[in-house]
Amino acid sequence: MALKGRVALVTGSTSGIGLGIARALAAEGADIVLNGFGDPAAIEQVRAGLAAEFPVRVGYDGADMSKAADIRRMIAETETKYGSLDILVNNAGIQFTANIEDFPSEKWDAIIAINLSAAFHATAAAVPGMKKRGFGRIINTASAHGLVASVQKAAYVAAKHGLVGLTKVTAIETANFGITANAICPGWVLTPLVQKQLEDRAAHDGTSVDAEKKAMLAETQPMHQFSSPEEIGALAVFLCSDAARTITGAPLSIDGGWVAH
Repeated sequence: MALKGRVALVTGSTSGIGLGIARALAAEGADIVLNGFGDPAAIEQVRAGLAAEFPVRVGYDGADMSKAADIRRMIAETETKYGSLDILVNNAGIQFTANIEDFPSEKWDAIIAINLSAAFHATAAAVPGMKKRGFGRIINTASAHGLVASVQKAAYVAAKHGLVGLTKVTAIETANFGITANAICPGWVLTPLVQKQLEDRAAHDGTSVDAEKKAMLAETQPMHQFSSPEEIGALAVFLCSDAARTITGAPLSIDGGWVAH
């Protein structure tokens, strides 16, 4: 329970990587504020499940991550309700693929807003309280695409590269206030969404899910293994620990060697 007494807000945490991070932080004793969109009953089931599994407070805020005012309200209300905001995980993200000349302007705007601008607004709102209390951990979920590019992902790659840059600036500005800022850069992570993509590809191509896994991984990763949300969560927990107090401004790859070649 190394994080007992800390309060963590994880955006985009009703499923996938974000939920894995929230679960890992809760297991270490941090109170959790979830955020994300989806079926209200399903979200409540997730929230109640975490609260029943771990001896921590678990809340939910449905702030729209494309709206600055919503994000800043969520930060303020978290601090008011829970007494502090010690750990901010900017994890919310969306994706769309198309060649640059075919990329819809509205999709570009939405991806930049949710994947990059949301992290800026949340960070800007959270830093004053962290400075005042002399402690803060800011973790941005970037991607291997924050370090390298792939075709048909202009907006996503631009946003994730921007997120790594934002992380570095945040780290420099807060270096002597007890605050760290780091970017986790996953490769392929076996989330429910990716699992469904694999199953759909297998059904479409008449292959097996295992064959599709190998093909997907071989496209980019020397290590033909998926990371898991639990492993991403474990890295986040480490970054929140005292052992990581001088790790700041770092893009940390957890990608099976994707960016090593």
